[in-house]
Amino acid sequence: MSIGDTPSSSAGRHRGRASKRRLLLVAAGLSAVAVLATAALTAAAGGPGSWFGSDPAAPAQAQGPATPDPSASASATTSPAASPSAQPVGPCARVAGPKPVVKVTEVKLSAAVTGYGREGDTEPLPMAIAERPAGGSWLAWLGTNGRVHLGRLDCDDKLIGTPTSFVGIDLQDVHADRTGGVVLLTRKGDCGGGKLCGGSSSPCKTMYMVRFDDTGRQVWERQVTNLGGGRTGYDDGARFVWWYQHHGRLATDGKNYAAYFGVAITVRNGSCVDIHEGDRMQVVDANGRLVSGHRDSFEVGCSHSWTTRIVWDPRTSHYAMVCATDNACRIAQPDPYRTVAAGTCDGSLFGGDLVLAPSRGYWTAWSQGGGVRLERFTTGKSNLTIKTAARSSHPHLVSYGTGRMLLAWASGSAIAAQVYDAATGKTVGAKFTANVRDHDYQAFKAYSDGSAAYPAAGGGKSIRIARVLPLA
Repeated sequence: MSIGDTPSSSAGRHRGRASKRRLLLVAAGLSAVAVLATAALTAAAGGPGSWFGSDPAAPAQAQGPATPDPSASASATTSPAASPSAQPVGPCARVAGPKPVVKVTEVKLSAAVTGYGREGDTEPLPMAIAERPAGGSWLAWLGTNGRVHLGRLDCDDKLIGTPTSFVGIDLQDVHADRTGGVVLLTRKGDCGGGKLCGGSSSPCKTMYMVRFDDTGRQVWERQVTNLGGGRTGYDDGARFVWWYQHHGRLATDGKNYAAYFGVAITVRNGSCVDIHEGDRMQVVDANGRLVSGHRDSFEVGCSHSWTTRIVWDPRTSHYAMVCATDNACRIAQPDPYRTVAAGTCDGSLFGGDLVLAPSRGYWTAWSQGGGVRLERFTTGKSNLTIKTAARSSHPHLVSYGTGRMLLAWASGSAIAAQVYDAATGKTVGAKFTANVRDHDYQAFKAYSDGSAAYPAAGGGKSIRIARVLPLA
């Protein structure tokens, strides 16, 4: 997208820019990244709070036979409910149950949280959560004071200790490991004195990883855009954050961290510059240094790009990514392009999330015209499509215990959810509801005890954690 493009609130603004897109295909022909994965999760449950069980009034997914043809489409088919277990699992000793149960916990904060606003793909993200391997969680939220705050939650999703904060004007993601974690956020940058070929100016920003230790104290920070050292946003070759779609996600191989995010791309056009939009993936090592020439990283992948998703696959030892793009209007793997699912650039094409399929391959959720689909793939074209009963523009997908995944979507003022078998795509049990407000671009996060958690809006100084307890 160039500076002269008119902003809008959905992917519709990415349509019809073939001539500009050609400028952005600078990464074509680079080595292909392998597809993603994360470790399979085990079961668990527990803790006080408000409880919401399965919705008895909600209809089950459409019935129908699963197809053995790997190239065929299938409707979601209900599989038998899991048998109950009473064994506590993990450092939080959560106990798995016979059906999904949602526990909602109000987290009181000392610093105000940025509101949901219009939830557009250029708007700030309010909050993110990640599992702390020793038990509990790290909760990050965007304050109203130009800082990103970070607090530690216990096993009951209650805030403990004193939160820390980092300079940041937009929160992207948080990821944790046994010695701390990383927050991905944006900061102010410098546009410089370059001349735009058309359109209106907009503030130039930078994207940073901030490493913190297990107390929440900052260890290092690293810019993953490329401003500085004499380069400003309106200089040829700049890669920075503008008003364009720029949301990002983190993944780790256990040593290095990778960030995959939307990026502005400055290209000289005679005596002025055009600014386009694509996506960028960068890897940073344990000491905060950029990993130059990492086999999975790239300057520009999909273009124009939105809903960028990434995960580490320990089975292939690669980071894997998918995007939604108006390059042939599809859900695709970047660098080089490989189509996962064909779509239409009508303003309703959005990606969801990316999770492991058992043994090999992956599942991604996406939406077209409000209909939600699940696609199973390895590299390139999907080999199984599940047309779900969900109606949403922005589905969420997360691993949910061993061999299962959880699809969630906005349903009125609450979130509806359905468990799926990660091998076959069949539904498991009935649809259920979490009594919290959805956000189009926030994420459910998987936990190693088999639960999944979602941070949702509370009051001005509170966040509601919706935890889907493990399934036996």
